[in-house]
Amino acid sequence: MENAEVTFSTFGISPEEGDKLVAEVIRYVLFKSHQNSGCPIKRDELTQLVTKNYPNRSLPAFVLNKAFDKLSTIFGYDVKELQRVRPSSTNQARASQSSGDVKSYIITSQLEPQVYKKHIEDETKSHLTGFAFVAIGIIHLAGGKITEETLWHHLGRLGMSPDDERHTDFGSTKQAVETLVQQRYLQKDKSNGPEGLTLYYELAERGLNATNSSSFKDCISQIVNVATAAELD
Repeated sequence: MENAEVTFSTFGISPEEGDKLVAEVIRYVLFKSHQNSGCPIKRDELTQLVTKNYPNRSLPAFVLNKAFDKLSTIFGYDVKELQRVRPSSTNQARASQSSGDVKSYIITSQLEPQVYKKHIEDETKSHLTGFAFVAIGIIHLAGGKITEETLWHHLGRLGMSPDDERHTDFGSTKQAVETLVQQRYLQKDKSNGPEGLTLYYELAERGLNATNSSSFKDCISQIVNVATAAELD
């Protein structure tokens, strides 16, 4: 005998109540993503939207799946769970902290890049996209990990200083880098060595995903080819 289809009534609530929960999750995801510049949304935050009035422990997963499906079919967004990247350092305190990380999600557009750029992309934020590409590119070319000092050395060649609080495009340049950490393009790790405590930056989930795209690889290849040609001249 096949299992009966799972519906909201399975959890003891009406379809109307269920639809309101789904709509609330959708509003929260869209608002939070916009408010926090695409920073990941923790699953616990979404779960609490459901459990604050409905204690059934199995209901949140059902509601979230419904909400994610509507975000895809109606709004054209994919909801992706970030697979947390562990820092390469053997620093036990940092590793312990990472192991307790909770699930989180980001939304990405399903539109073709050229369509998204023409109709959706906010050109007033293009400098942020460019900065993310530069930071990811620097760390990628450094082998996926770089010290804070070296990262700022390279950014300094672009006119950026860690002490600049009034940059024309970013305001605080340190906060611009921290935003990339919050958005999970980069992650920070501390390591104790002979010279004391050293801060490293590595590529996080979204940074690693970016390096796998064909457009990123093409751009990096062009940069490397130009640099090689300049050295040969």
